[in-house]
Amino acid sequence: MSDRLRVERSGPEGVIARVTLTRPQVHNAFDATLIAELRSTFAGFTREVPEALRGVVLAGDGPSFCAGADIDWMRAAMQLDVEGNEQDAMAMAEMFETIDTCPVPVIARVQGAALGGGMGLCAVSDVVIAESGARFGFTETRLGILPAVIAPFVIAKIGESQARALFPGGRRFDALRAQRIGLVHEVVEGPDALDLAVDAVIADLLAAGPTAARAAKSIVREVRGLGHGSSKWHTARVIARQRVSDEAREGFAAFTEKRRPGWTPEDGS
Repeated sequence: MSDRLRVERSGPEGVIARVTLTRPQVHNAFDATLIAELRSTFAGFTREVPEALRGVVLAGDGPSFCAGADIDWMRAAMQLDVEGNEQDAMAMAEMFETIDTCPVPVIARVQGAALGGGMGLCAVSDVVIAESGARFGFTETRLGILPAVIAPFVIAKIGESQARALFPGGRRFDALRAQRIGLVHEVVEGPDALDLAVDAVIADLLAAGPTAARAAKSIVREVRGLGHGSSKWHTARVIARQRVSDEAREGFAAFTEKRRPGWTPEDGS
């Protein structure tokens, strides 16, 4: 807990982590401290076993999800030399990478503004649910800078064509366009519907085997860039290991016996 970030646990035995940006007075904008705390928090998740952590919800307090970089922080960065700015940017890149490689699915709950670095958070989340009034944009060029650090994650999410169309001009766009380009997965009306949609994704994760869900997320990254032959052998090895696991045996036994598997909450939620 800090004045920039709140971390709570929910779900059966606290298997869902809820990470909330708590700078509503500046629309949850990034500064060096928030970046460090996000990286540290998500790095901690990598040490949790599958049965203890099964999903993360990433959200922002107040009217906005995340409006990018704090203007005072950016102004201070302008006083640094090139080397100092490289170190500053690298800290942010490592934060995004730590979220991107979180072993469990990350669900972004998006309302209000998701701009600049907030777009980066959407890009490194696995499921992005947005309220219909949310606004998005790679607005960096309108400040005379560019969306460089977030580019690898964003391009992996929306593709080169959409990035080329949206990066240079910095135009803001609505949740429906964000959904069309693949940045957002679901658009809902109002905060209550936003929470219900997040809860539905959590329910899906709790219905999945803990190690299977992690492996399913991981394989997307693992096959990225592999040739057909390499991906064929890699995916065969992955499924072979999972098929002989205790979790797979329990899953098939539960299906055959028409009961819930042991990892599913008793109330079915």
